[in-house]
Amino acid sequence: MSEAARSLLQRWGASFRKGTDFDSWGQLVEAIDEYQILARHLQKEAQSQHNNSEFTEDQKKTIAKIATCLELRSAALQSNQSQDEFKLEDLKKLEPSSYFFPLSAVLKNILTYNKEFPFDVQPVPLRKILAPGEEEHLEFEEDDEEGGAGAGSPDSFPARVPGTLLPRLPSEPGMTLLTINIEKIGLKDAGQCIDPYITVSVKDLNGIDLTPVQDTPVALRKEDTYVHFNVDIEIQKHVEKLTKGAAIFFEFKHYKPKKRFTSTKCFAFMEMDEIKAGAIVIELYKKPTDFKRKKLQLLTKKPLYLHLHQTLHKE
Repeated sequence: MSEAARSLLQRWGASFRKGTDFDSWGQLVEAIDEYQILARHLQKEAQSQHNNSEFTEDQKKTIAKIATCLELRSAALQSNQSQDEFKLEDLKKLEPSSYFFPLSAVLKNILTYNKEFPFDVQPVPLRKILAPGEEEHLEFEEDDEEGGAGAGSPDSFPARVPGTLLPRLPSEPGMTLLTINIEKIGLKDAGQCIDPYITVSVKDLNGIDLTPVQDTPVALRKEDTYVHFNVDIEIQKHVEKLTKGAAIFFEFKHYKPKKRFTSTKCFAFMEMDEIKAGAIVIELYKKPTDFKRKKLQLLTKKPLYLHLHQTLHKE
């Protein structure tokens, strides 16, 4: 095993144990965050195409299955239903009982793991998700994008993993928590967007994350010029603790079958002085997402907006 592979497995193992410890202690928000971070790292490695990868294709399949188990446990923690949950005891089957092995059993032996995987799960077939600004260097045409929706049946496209929504933080005396209900977004080609969802993040003036990033589930329905979500986002920091100049960003993303990646179509943001109980509509801007809010261009002159409803919780 190369030193690079050994170091990678050690980091993954430490993150795995950190997540299960949070889970055991009942710190569900922290556990979900740790599971999802590790799952993203594993998924990224599993779908890497570069020739100098530290892992074989079979090993990547095992890595992807571990990521699926982490996603299942994360989804179980966010679910109100008790049936068919992926339990902590299930996840711990991937680690040894011995205190002296800090890596999970499967992770520790990934290079020589020949046994049948402990669970009948399949790797989630991820789509390429572009980093902010990466799309600037790709050629794209809106006409192609709009016409591509009929390029295949829904069965032609792999299902996306569930949304990564987090539960509300515990309340603190004198502190305010914010729930944002994403009702709908207006788009001229709403009906042609494939598997649309919204990524929500809270950034400071320099574009640095102040809270964990969350993805909504895929939209409920598309109707006329609207994509409907009706989903609650729990902002993962008390309003009073957000830094001056911070903003909450909403990136509308959808799948482009012709280009085989998930793309940001547009974005919107809400600044701190707009945090008020009740309904609000905010303008849509052209990609790429400008987290520093320096070069903003409206998506359209038409009256199409992101429709939100805010609820403030204060003891």
